Amino acid sequence: MSSATDRARLVAAEDLAGEIGRSDRVVVDCRFDLGRPEAGEAAWRAGHIPGAWYAHLDRDLAGQRSATSGRHPLPDPQVLVRLFSRWGVGPQVRVVAYDAAGGAFAARLWWLLRWMGHDEVALLDGGLPAWLAAGQPLATEAPLARATAFKGSPGHMPVIDAVEIERRLDDPRLRLIDARAPARYRGDEEPLDPVAGHVPGAINQPFQRNLAADGRFLQREELSRLLAPLAPAPSQDLAVMCGSGVTACHGLFALERAGITGARLYPGSWSEWVRTPGRPVARGDGT
Repeated sequence: MSSATDRARLVAAEDLAGEIGRSDRVVVDCRFDLGRPEAGEAAWRAGHIPGAWYAHLDRDLAGQRSATSGRHPLPDPQVLVRLFSRWGVGPQVRVVAYDAAGGAFAARLWWLLRWMGHDEVALLDGGLPAWLAAGQPLATEAPLARATAFKGSPGHMPVIDAVEIERRLDDPRLRLIDARAPARYRGDEEPLDPVAGHVPGAINQPFQRNLAADGRFLQREELSRLLAPLAPAPSQDLAVMCGSGVTACHGLFALERAGITGARLYPGSWSEWVRTPGRPVARGDGT
């Protein structure tokens, strides 16, 4: 059985280059721009790691929005089964996900595969910029679908919902991490959602702090020093949110790299929290 940190794997560009074309590897390009939803797929068409599929955040890595959901609700599990089958994700196949934003979007695919019970998934450390910096080539050809039956079911990664968070706002045991940028957390600005601010009691830990200046993840020891003080015991009382449950997955990946397991995702995150009138909102640096 793999350890927690093995389930939060990073792959170096040079190592991935030696694995391209292997039947037990699937590479997925997760580039996305929240302000220009088609930009990532256009960039993939223009050039991607050879053999890489494209995963669109809105279309592939999120489900249908409802009147009360956040912007990126979890996908229908059967839709994921069909998608992963088309990609060729079998039991012993390792998926390597990448983007051009330090793993901000690729971590969502990492979490979804883990949620569906597939632990063989890694992030390309540094993403496409690291691949290019290593002098590796790009391709424009789309991969061919594989005849594979993905075996998985949802529920293998823990979640928390708005009802529990609201009920436990005064519970000191619950530790809620908000992975958004400080200006959004404080409520100075809100470019995506109708209300600015944060959930009362949430602690701001922007996902960018998990990364070094070159866009690669900090070393495990550095992540542990950074994140261990935020983690309660048991870690099941730790949850991570963001704007819509996407970059929160980056925070969960970093926690596992640091050896902190059991933290939960709030899938709806801020965009869901503010859809229900009357839910409390805090602003500023305090909670």
